[in-house]
Amino acid sequence: MMMTAAQHTPRLIARLPAVRGRLTENAPLHRITWFRVGGPAEVLFRPEDPEDLRDFLAGCPAEVPVTVLGVGSNLLVRDGGVPGVVIRLTRAFNAIQPDGTAITAGAGALDANVAKTAQQHGIGGLAFLAGVPGSIGGALRMNAGAYGTEIKDVLAWAAAIHRDGTERRFAPGELGFAYRHCSLDANWIFTRARLQGRPEAAEVIATEIARIQQQRGDSQPIRTRTSGSTFKNPPGLKAWRLVDSAGCRGLRVGGAMVSEQHTNFLINTGDATAHDIETLGETVRRRVFETSGVELAWEIRRVGVAANAPESGKGDEA
Repeated sequence: MMMTAAQHTPRLIARLPAVRGRLTENAPLHRITWFRVGGPAEVLFRPEDPEDLRDFLAGCPAEVPVTVLGVGSNLLVRDGGVPGVVIRLTRAFNAIQPDGTAITAGAGALDANVAKTAQQHGIGGLAFLAGVPGSIGGALRMNAGAYGTEIKDVLAWAAAIHRDGTERRFAPGELGFAYRHCSLDANWIFTRARLQGRPEAAEVIATEIARIQQQRGDSQPIRTRTSGSTFKNPPGLKAWRLVDSAGCRGLRVGGAMVSEQHTNFLINTGDATAHDIETLGETVRRRVFETSGVELAWEIRRVGVAANAPESGKGDEA
């Protein structure tokens, strides 16, 4: 029987360089995203350490798409999965090292753990991270912030590895930070950062962290399947107010719902698909535009393809 061209095409994993970490085909991603939805990674790579990541990137064919996944917060993986290689940073990227009034943290370190370490060592100025879901790498990529402080305000430098295997450090001014935005080319993968704080009594910092966590728990649906703020705040406006004014509080599409507690949060009520969530988000955007003339921008990063869509449909990662 004659074989088709597709049958002659080697599987992606066979075209990838050898690694010391783990390569997994057709790896489920819904288990590690906060929404608990989405299709698989064509190949999931968990590097053993930064050197393993560098060598893999240097040897990975240039035409293979590469997507970096942190702890799965602020992320919607579409139902058709993610073509190419998805990189998930492992515990080798989780180190948190205090030094005087600064902390050097791996890109995989949880923001909340960095805040806790800073408190334990009397380093002020980093308590806001207790209110930022996710990891340091994601915080750098979107200039995350909370309660009046952003990552750009405390960053001394950030280290990254390029898709071609090049490594370098960036000063804050080189990263093109703006509100919930970093201009650094997506071919650079953050690996660690140095955050500069100030001397402050541990007890004072502990009180601030407790206040932030209490306020967050009171105002946000943090115990549900959600991925943080859905839309960026337009200049001078609050996204949640626009969503509420458009009559979208409690709005549903399939198993997805606009939170009753905080209308800038979308929730998987239990059986939502990524399509439900994205459709709900787009419905909210349309209604807000119709009622206010304001076009909301997604803050949640959307990756992958819709179910049964061609790979060329790989989506918007803004």
